[in-house]
Amino acid sequence: MEEAGIRLNKMLSEAGVCSRREADRLIEAGRITVDGVTASMGQRILPGQQVLLDGKAVGGKERPVLLLVNKPAGVVCTTAEFKNEKNIVDMVDYPVRLYPVGRLDKESEGLILMTNQGDLMNKILRPGNAHQKEYLVKVNRPVTPEFLEAMRRGVPILGTVTAPCQVEKTGSQSFRIILTQGLNRQIRRMCEYFGYRVAALKRVRVLNFVVDGIPLGGYREATEAEMRSLRELLRDSSGKPYKER
Repeated sequence: MEEAGIRLNKMLSEAGVCSRREADRLIEAGRITVDGVTASMGQRILPGQQVLLDGKAVGGKERPVLLLVNKPAGVVCTTAEFKNEKNIVDMVDYPVRLYPVGRLDKESEGLILMTNQGDLMNKILRPGNAHQKEYLVKVNRPVTPEFLEAMRRGVPILGTVTAPCQVEKTGSQSFRIILTQGLNRQIRRMCEYFGYRVAALKRVRVLNFVVDGIPLGGYREATEAEMRSLRELLRDSSGKPYKER
C-alpha cells in the first residue's frame, strides 16, 4: 500500500526552499516544524498541514530567483551562522530566502549562484550531469608543462581520481582550469598533490553564467536570455539529490 503524503524534504525542495539535501540538514537542526511539532527525518506531509521554517510558513509560491554573486574572499558559502564568520546569505541580504548553489571555499573569490529553486540547484550540482565551472588560479611557483598535463589527466585525492579536465597556462605562475566536478577544495588539493600552493583562486564561470561586470561583493539577477540558455543546458540533467564529498 502506497504511503500517504509527500516526504518533507521533497516538499521543501518543490516549494523552492532548498535542495533535498539541505532540507535534511534543516530537519536535523530542528528548524522545521509541522503543525507546531519539530519535524523528524523521513516525515511525510499531508495536504493541509502547516510547515514552518524558523517560524515562517513554507508552501506559498515565491517568485523564482537566480542570482549571480561575486563572492569576496573571507565569506563562507553556507546558510549556517557562526561567530565571527560572515556567510553568503547575510552578505547578499536578499529579501527572498536564497541558498548557495554549491560552495566556493572561504579563501576563494568569484562567481557563486544563489536560488530558491531546489530542483534547479540539484540539476546544476549533481556530479553525473558534468556541468562546467571555470577558474583562474595563481600558484607559488612556475607552472610547468608536466604539471599541466598531470592535472589534465586526473589527480588522486579524497579516495578517488579526479575526472579529466581542461587546463591551460595563463602566466609563469598561473593557469585556467575547467572542471566538471565539485569535490571539496578540489583545485587546492590537486595542486598540493604536486607540491604547489594556491596563492589566489577565482571562479569566473558556472555553466553559461560569467562573473564579468559584477563588482566584488555585488550581485545581479539572471536575465531571461541566460535562463533560456540554462534550461537548454539542463534539459537532459538529472534532478535527483546529490551527495557532496
